[in-house]
Amino acid sequence: MTSVQTQEKNNFWSYLGHSVYCCSTTPDLSRDDLAKSPAVLLIHGFGASTDHWRHNIPVISNFCEVHAIDLLGFGRSSKPASLDYGGPLWKDQVSAYVQERIGRPTVLVGNSLGGYAALAAGCALGDEAAGVVLLNAAGRFSEEKVSVQGFWSTARKTVGEIFLKNALFQRILFENLRQPSTIRRTLNQVYIDSKNVDDALVESIRRPSLDKGAFGVFRSVFEPAGPQGKPLDELFSELSAPLLLLWGNQDPWMNAPSKRAMYSRYVPSATKEVVLNAGHCPHDEVPEKVNSVLIDWLKTL
Repeated sequence: MTSVQTQEKNNFWSYLGHSVYCCSTTPDLSRDDLAKSPAVLLIHGFGASTDHWRHNIPVISNFCEVHAIDLLGFGRSSKPASLDYGGPLWKDQVSAYVQERIGRPTVLVGNSLGGYAALAAGCALGDEAAGVVLLNAAGRFSEEKVSVQGFWSTARKTVGEIFLKNALFQRILFENLRQPSTIRRTLNQVYIDSKNVDDALVESIRRPSLDKGAFGVFRSVFEPAGPQGKPLDELFSELSAPLLLLWGNQDPWMNAPSKRAMYSRYVPSATKEVVLNAGHCPHDEVPEKVNSVLIDWLKTL
């Protein structure tokens, strides 16, 4: 695809009185040409930020208007102790951003926790959601027990529920997890090909963990597990927008083959599914493949 000049904006938006970091990139196209494609909003996963879309924004923005947002509690956004962190908060934040900052039909693209937020917001937005794209999305189905996914599931099995609820131990664990060496080791566990596990990625995760309030957000994972809110099957039954599933089939945190089988029972019949040889974050591990699939799918909307 031929590169085009783009107009980039990095700024902050206020939601519920709190500062939210967001960025947007618009192709240097006429208004009519720009209107031919929907806007795209990229939503990161737990512990990540807009920086995790570093290999996607420059490519996708050649085709359409692209936005990315740091969810409250993450990245450069505020991390106030007063908020109830979970699915409902992030769903409402994403929905409000589309309505207040984008103002036209938008495709919501989310990874992991951000995938749940994208799906829930896609249902809430109705016709304002032009599509939903899930990359190894978090969340549970009604028939599943409430359980912590990913790293937290392993931690609970290793040290036990009671120990994990101890505030002092949580602080020790938090201090260890935000060390660059631990971040890199964790990323290497969930990226099958670790070539993109570089210093910039590690720093993008470490830096927000130093912010005031970061430990409080971290502690929220020890509450009832997973993104709080409606189960995935209920959300799929409410979704009217087109749906694209992009799977990293070697995700060690989600047991992707088993999860995919459950998804197939509930997603709309017209859902497009693409399986990639990648781990939990295919958009950053194999960005060329994800960008190609996403842009081709966007052209069908």
